[in-house]
Amino acid sequence: MAGLIIRDLPTVLHEKIREESRLHHRSMAKEVITILEQALGAGERRFYPHPVKMAFPLTDEFINKAKRWGRS
Repeated sequence: MAGLIIRDLPTVLHEKIREESRLHHRSMAKEVITILEQALGAGERRFYPHPVKMAFPLTDEFINKAKRWGRS
């Protein structure tokens, strides 16, 4: 398993992790791993749709015309 070193961890954050690890009866390392897994959705693959292929280029000029369309 890979390791990770975190430098300059703010004291307040360190204390929060310590308190959470005590509440959950885990080591601080295990608590951090759990927090990261929850935040990043461990085991879940995120779905990103394929880019849309346009029949014409989407330019700033086109977008600005679209914004103004229908306005008086």
